[in-house]
Amino acid sequence: MNETASLRARAEIDLAALRANVRVLRARTAGAQLMAVVKSDAYGHGAVPCAQAALEAGATWLGTATPQEALALRAAGLGGRVMCWLWTPGGPWREAIEAGIDVSVSGMWALREVLAAATEAGIPARIQLKADTGLGRNGCQPADWPELVAAARTAEDAGTVRVTGLWSHFACADEPGHPSIAAQLNVFRSMVAYAEKQGVDPEVRHMANSPATLTIPEAHFDLVRTGIAMYGISPSPELGTPADFGLRPVMTLAASVALVKQVPAGHGVSYGHHYTTSGETTLGLVPVGYADGIPRHASGRAPVLVGGAWRRIAGRVAMDQFVVDLDGDEIEVGSEAVLFGPGDRGEPSAEDWAQAADTIAYEIVTRIGTRVPRVHLHGTPAES
Repeated sequence: MNETASLRARAEIDLAALRANVRVLRARTAGAQLMAVVKSDAYGHGAVPCAQAALEAGATWLGTATPQEALALRAAGLGGRVMCWLWTPGGPWREAIEAGIDVSVSGMWALREVLAAATEAGIPARIQLKADTGLGRNGCQPADWPELVAAARTAEDAGTVRVTGLWSHFACADEPGHPSIAAQLNVFRSMVAYAEKQGVDPEVRHMANSPATLTIPEAHFDLVRTGIAMYGISPSPELGTPADFGLRPVMTLAASVALVKQVPAGHGVSYGHHYTTSGETTLGLVPVGYADGIPRHASGRAPVLVGGAWRRIAGRVAMDQFVVDLDGDEIEVGSEAVLFGPGDRGEPSAEDWAQAADTIAYEIVTRIGTRVPRVHLHGTPAES
């Protein structure tokens, strides 16, 4: 057992793998800069350690969804370019401006708020205008783009803002050949061209998320935003496995078996008795449950490596624990149960769990809760 085996559960985060993934992704971008997206606590991996590791490997930007996430990076002492894009009215605009954070603007309400905050701060705000090129979520519609660009240019001429970026986001980049990809690219190019004709001179133009970084080189522009791929997970099984792209999963989720016992045939297991033993067997108790982010939808389906073999969850996942049928094997209490990892020891992957829970691997790693400590394995930073 390793030195963390005494923990009830732990998510081991291989920062050497993360740095290697960043270098692989940088090599695919033909000169474009790379933004390491560390929103949602770095997809559950730990924002500050992952952000630092990504910077060590050559990332030049950090990206977050919320301003609070971006401000936390600054509070931890991380410098360089940081961008955040999910704002609501009354957000901490002034704090972000004073921290030198690039803020995304998708409409006139946001521009008005950022202008007021920049005036109060006495510092020009760094803003990036987001175009809705077809995703239909955040971003400015093409019909409203001239008004937003004109107002931003007026504010830029007044010294209140600096328009540092023009950007958008794909709807179907994980589906190669989808007609929306070319359509969105055309809309983005048109909206960028319009803004530049009006005098906008952005530092970066960007649209590529992880799948576009891997498969749509014409979408790389000046900057790519890599989220899930940086953590060694394929953005879509249809695109290929992590190994197909030279990536290595960063998170290994494991727990210590809390109890092993023999039970007779016909013994019900967990709530509802959805699983009943077919013969005399041994059961192992794994002390993590849906309160730790283990998906209840994976009940009876998800695999776990225990004692050198894959075991399926027997019965329902409970709030704090689940059971595996050990098929009569005598496993020592305290033995390691590996839920998912890179596969070096034959353990399942996050994708295996995603399939078992009818979801995507993004959700599997991101939902692991705060009761599970992150153990960051730093390794040695390699040359970038």
